[in-house]
Amino acid sequence: MTSSRTITWSLGIWAFVLALYAGVSLSHPRGSQTLVAFGDVVQCTVPLIANAGLLLNAGTPYWRRNIFWMLIALSCTLWMIGQFEWTYYEVYLHKPLPGLYPGDILFFLRGIPLIAALALQPHRKRGEVRARLGYLDFGLLLAWWTFVYIFFVMPWLYATPDIAQYNHNFNVITDTQNGLIVLGLMLLWLRSRGAWKKVYFHLLGASVVYMLASLVVDVQSDVGIYYTGSLYDLPIISSFFWLALAGLIAYLNRAQLDAAQPGESLDSRDDSAENVHGWSSHLAMTAVVSLPLLALYSLHADNMEPGVRDFRLVTTVVAALPLAGLIFVRSHFAEVDRARLLVRSEQALKNLKRLQAQLVQTEKLVSLGQLAAGAAHEINNPLAAILGFSDLLADDQTLPEKARCTASKIREQARRTKTLVGNLLSFARQVPPERTLLDINTVVNNAVQLRALDLRPSTARIEQQLESVLPGVRGDGNQLMQVFFNLISNAVDAMEAHQGGLLTIKTMRDRGNVVILFSDTGTGIKEPHRVFDPFYTTKPVGKGTGLGLSICFGIVQEHSGKILCYNRQEGGAVFRVELPAVLAGLPARELQQLTAQGSNPRKRA
Repeated sequence: MTSSRTITWSLGIWAFVLALYAGVSLSHPRGSQTLVAFGDVVQCTVPLIANAGLLLNAGTPYWRRNIFWMLIALSCTLWMIGQFEWTYYEVYLHKPLPGLYPGDILFFLRGIPLIAALALQPHRKRGEVRARLGYLDFGLLLAWWTFVYIFFVMPWLYATPDIAQYNHNFNVITDTQNGLIVLGLMLLWLRSRGAWKKVYFHLLGASVVYMLASLVVDVQSDVGIYYTGSLYDLPIISSFFWLALAGLIAYLNRAQLDAAQPGESLDSRDDSAENVHGWSSHLAMTAVVSLPLLALYSLHADNMEPGVRDFRLVTTVVAALPLAGLIFVRSHFAEVDRARLLVRSEQALKNLKRLQAQLVQTEKLVSLGQLAAGAAHEINNPLAAILGFSDLLADDQTLPEKARCTASKIREQARRTKTLVGNLLSFARQVPPERTLLDINTVVNNAVQLRALDLRPSTARIEQQLESVLPGVRGDGNQLMQVFFNLISNAVDAMEAHQGGLLTIKTMRDRGNVVILFSDTGTGIKEPHRVFDPFYTTKPVGKGTGLGLSICFGIVQEHSGKILCYNRQEGGAVFRVELPAVLAGLPARELQQLTAQGSNPRKRA
């Protein structure tokens, strides 16, 4: 069903219910038990319809948005519970609700979740706050706003019962709350753009209708005109249907709601994260200041009866303890979060400084590598001459056998040198990634030969256990050689720091993957689950930045493979690289050609 058709059906159901309610209201006399039961049942049902539309949006990946819609649904639920009590009296007990009824507080409390929802401002692309602070903020708002209700309304219910004063104060504080909700939604509507502006418009419309309907019902109740099932209930029913429609529209436009607000910069979004709970800080200050001010009002400015004054003073003293406790706990958690944020900022600054130092060192190494690559390129020319003349000497039958044997040895060493120089040039050359069919054994051999160019004396040995026939792997040879070279270098460095050892490189086939194992006999890794994290390193300061294995992890993932690290029971660390094999098996002849090309690389000029 398309979006427009869904909205049309929703409007049709809305109009049908209103028409049915109006028909029943006009066709039954005032006070009819059928009319009262019908009106109460309908008014208990419409909040459920509103919740159905609102909670469609509570399953998003955004914590703030989910809480926003759930708080509005909680507001409807509180109103529904209050209406259930009304239904219990009128339908089950067959008598009107008492004039002085404590359950009226539910119709007042339904506004608190709405105010908390508006403070979240879900249209702002801000950093997600911690849930515990959000719960404390809601608890603080609930406690303080409930205290305000008890202070102004409850004295006329318990201390000095007075139905006229009770109704007057209840209407004033409830209408004030409804006005604050409308004002808040109006501000959000003015500050938002795009799909959120449309959503806020419908929420604002529903709230305005409810506020006006509440005012009319209050006035009509005071003069004795209102009764359950009358036409005065239609605006209240419409407000809940409008809330359901707002939730449905938000769900149908959820993709547009995810987009950033037009004109909202990244900096402003980051800066606003610090003020996510600015409203709660103001609320905490208001709660602290309001208690003594209201107590002074009761003592000196309040000309009411002594019973009302004493009730308010006791209420203020009792409310001081939970409010102060909530403020203290929230301040504590806020300080803990600030301290954690400070530690993370300091760590990020250290990593940035290390990265800057590494970039400087990398520039030096790049220059040195370019110089070495140029020198290696120039070495190819005399090597070609050495190979040519050694071939002539080795094939010259007129020379003595000893001289031709010496020329053959020179030729073998020159070819080996040429292979090493070719690998060095291939590794140093900056070329775009090219996915070709590779023989992993050849890539491993090239990485080992490249490591052999290190002229420093080494106490670590490398042993290769390569499976003779492996399926091909599609990937970039230079990138995979970089991964293998990094793993070999790390293992050798770790073993040399502990009087040497043996690095075993093993290749094998495991189901649909080609597996390369790098097992060393060192002391192992303290936290193998963290070795691929950026900036994590076990080397001394100045010897490593912790980016090498992170880069290797990214390269292997780009090749649709996996790289794992774990410690052996007998000691030492193991790196396991898994790369997907080519599904269509290579013909034996093609595989032999591929292996031959890897073992005898072409000249790279």
